[in-house]
Amino acid sequence: MIFFKKKKKKQQQEATSNSPKGTLTFPELMKKLTASADFSTVKQSSVSTFYISYYKTLVNPEFVHRDLLPYITEIPLKNLDDIQKHLPLDGMVKTDDVHEIANKVTEGFILIQMNKDDPKGLLVPSLSTENRQISIPETEFSVVGPKEAFVESLDTNLNLIRKRLPIPEFTVKEVRVGKLSKTRVAIIYIDGIADEENVNTAIQRVNDIEYDHVVDSSYINQMISDNENSPFPQLIDTERPDRVASVLSEGKVAIMADGSPHALTGPTTIVEFFSAFEDYFLNWTLASAFRLIRLMAVMFSVLSTPLYVAVLTFHYEMIPENLLATLVASRNDIPFPPILEAIVLELSIELLREAGARLPSKVGQTIGIVGGIVIGTAAVQAGLTSNVLLIIVALAALASFTTPVYQMSNTIRLLRFPFLLFAQFLGVLGVAICFAFIVSHLLKLTSLGRPYIAPLYPLRVNDLKDALIRMPFSVQNSRPSSVRPQDKAKMNKKRAKEKHDIED
Repeated sequence: MIFFKKKKKKQQQEATSNSPKGTLTFPELMKKLTASADFSTVKQSSVSTFYISYYKTLVNPEFVHRDLLPYITEIPLKNLDDIQKHLPLDGMVKTDDVHEIANKVTEGFILIQMNKDDPKGLLVPSLSTENRQISIPETEFSVVGPKEAFVESLDTNLNLIRKRLPIPEFTVKEVRVGKLSKTRVAIIYIDGIADEENVNTAIQRVNDIEYDHVVDSSYINQMISDNENSPFPQLIDTERPDRVASVLSEGKVAIMADGSPHALTGPTTIVEFFSAFEDYFLNWTLASAFRLIRLMAVMFSVLSTPLYVAVLTFHYEMIPENLLATLVASRNDIPFPPILEAIVLELSIELLREAGARLPSKVGQTIGIVGGIVIGTAAVQAGLTSNVLLIIVALAALASFTTPVYQMSNTIRLLRFPFLLFAQFLGVLGVAICFAFIVSHLLKLTSLGRPYIAPLYPLRVNDLKDALIRMPFSVQNSRPSSVRPQDKAKMNKKRAKEKHDIED
C-alpha cells in the first residue's frame, strides 16, 4: 500500500512538472530570465519611461535601435496601448499571461513594460534569423531540373514550396513539439485533394510525440512511423522542394521541422524509394529503363553475395564446368570457408564507406578509392579472399549506390547480412526462406495507415503507370488511388483531346 502511494505521488509530481501551465509567477520568471548572461533589461527615460527586456542572442540589435526606440522615445506615450498604436509593426501582443511572456521572449520577442514589476507588457516580434543560403541538393542531386534544396529555416522552406504551388488550397498546420526544444513542426497538404484521414493521422501522430528535444525531422520520422522496429523507411526523407510540391499535388502530406533541411512525405510506397525525381525530367522511355536498372541493381546488391556463398557451400552442381574451374583456382589457397570470406569483405566495404562518409569530403574520397584498391589487392595477394568474390562484393556495393533515397540504401546494406547467414545454413533454400520473410514483413507494413507495397499489393492497375516503369504524362491522368485523394483526376482527358484536335 505504501509503495502504491509513493508511486501515485511520484506520478502526480511528474505530471505537474510536465504541465505547460505551472504555478509560475512573474518575479520567478524574471529571475530565471535574468540569470542568463545574454538577457538584457534596459530602462529608457526620455519623454516617457519604460523598460525593454530581450535576449541579445535572439533579437536583432539593429531593429532595436533603428526601428523601435526612435518611435517610442521621441514623443510622450502614457501606456502600452499608445505604444502599440504608434509602432508600425505587425504581430504585437499585449498580455499579462506569464507563460505567454515566457514563450514569446524565448522565441525572440521584445518585452516592453511601463512598470518593471508589473507582468502586463507588450511583446514585439524581432527575431534575428541567421540562415545559410539556398544551395544545390547534396543527397538527391540531379543533372536535369531545379537545383534548389531546403535549408534550416522553416519559413524559407515553406516559401520554396509555396512558390511552386501558388494556390489558396495550399494549407499549413503548425504545432510545437518537444518540451524543451519547442520545435515548430509544419504539416502541409492541399485542401480538396489530400484525404482528410491521412491529414488527421499525420497531425495526431505529431501531436502525440512526447519527447524533450526534437532537433530534426529524422526524430519525427522515427516517432510517427507505423512500425518503428522495421528497417524499411516508411516516409520519404527529401531535400528537394520540387519533389515535395509534386507529392502534395498527388494528395499526400508533407511534414517539416524548423532547423531541419529535409521534409518527410507520406503515405509512401516501396516503389517510390527507387524512383529518382530526375525520372520526370527525362523522356519516359529513358526514365523507365533507368528505373528498371535500379531495381535490378538492388536485387543484385542484396542477393549476389548470399548466392555465391550458397552455391559454393551446397550447390557446386549449379556452376558450369568452365566457370567451376575458375572458381576452384581462385579459392585454391583460401584457408577460410566462403561465409567467413564474404563477411570479412562485406565488413571491409562497410568500414571504408563509413570512414569516407565521416571524414571531410576530399579526404573521404581519397580514403574510399585508395583504401579499396590497397586493401582489395593486398587481400587477394595474401590469399585471404578470392578475386572472384572481391569483384562480386565490389559490384554489389556499387549497385547499392543506385538507390535514389539514402534511407533505403542503408536498408539494402543491412539486408545482405541476414541473407548471408541463411545461405550458409540452408543454401539457396535459405535465401528463398529469408526472401519470404522479407516479403511477408512488407505485406504487413503500412505508411500512415496505407499499404506499403501498393500498387503491387493490393493491386492497383492504374497506379502501375508510375511504379516499376514511368509511362508518358498523357497516360497518367489520375492521382495514385493508394492515398485515396479527394480529387482523383490529374487532367481532363476530354479537354486535352479537344485542344490537340484543334491544333491539328
